[in-house]
Amino acid sequence: MLQVVHHPGYVSPAAPGSRFTFDKYGLVMEALAAAGRAFALHEPRPMERHWIEAVHDPAYVEEVLSSTVPSSKERRIGFPVTARVARRSLLSSGGTWLAARLALRHGHAANSAGGSHHAQAATGAGYCVFNDLAIAANRLLAEGDAARILILDLDVHQGDGTALLLAGRPDVFTLSAHAEANYPARKAESSLDIALPDGVRDGEYLAMLGDVLPRVLDDFRPDLILYQAGVDSHAADRLGRLSLTDAGLEARDRLAMRAARLRGIPLASTLGGGYGEDRMAVARRHAASMLALADENMLTHPALEAEG
Repeated sequence: MLQVVHHPGYVSPAAPGSRFTFDKYGLVMEALAAAGRAFALHEPRPMERHWIEAVHDPAYVEEVLSSTVPSSKERRIGFPVTARVARRSLLSSGGTWLAARLALRHGHAANSAGGSHHAQAATGAGYCVFNDLAIAANRLLAEGDAARILILDLDVHQGDGTALLLAGRPDVFTLSAHAEANYPARKAESSLDIALPDGVRDGEYLAMLGDVLPRVLDDFRPDLILYQAGVDSHAADRLGRLSLTDAGLEARDRLAMRAARLRGIPLASTLGGGYGEDRMAVARRHAASMLALADENMLTHPALEAEG
């Protein structure tokens, strides 16, 4: 059974003067319900401030939590940081941590938000306020829930903030496969970056992932994967530059899950990017991603169904 972490606070109205809407996170739950599949729902708590400050500069954390983020940083983020947006960012980080804890028990769990991989130490960027991936990884390692974590980022945009925040840590490996010509213009240095040309289709993408991921897993030997499962590499995505189909996205997710579970590695997924005028179509892609991961987890280790 799919284990889903969700909170009503993930959904927030667009701030005045902003085109960015947070309704996708509610639509994803509608899409899951419409799929007619059973899933277990878990509600996260906001991530405690000291864990946020372990990754982000305390001065920036205070700006976010007091709704005093300078306009220059809000422009980088892409929307005003209101009190509701700040709470949502705390909940999203708590959700990724909770999904990881559930994955350790069930093999896989999905946060219905998260994947805010552009946020850096002293600022947010690219629709990301706090970097839930880095925050969750740091806490899981500090509390002994994992000793080595792979952050697998298959969003169409490079996970630059995650790479910067976790650079030099021997207990974290950051792998980003992304469109080379896409945002951000100035790339960071992940543990491994796979920069793809525009227009890559299913076959080429899956061949790349099938070659790279098993080698990273066997060399680094993580005991947990945090997966940024953005669907913006879809051919119809408004901000993507790759050309994956629905079938290609499903094959991508199943490949990642299969590689993890065959090695006994739990995987927690986060929503990541997905953009388009038809927001329900985007939500259905995210829901399909969660279900594909859960299905592959059960196929690889059906005994885990009894634990669901």
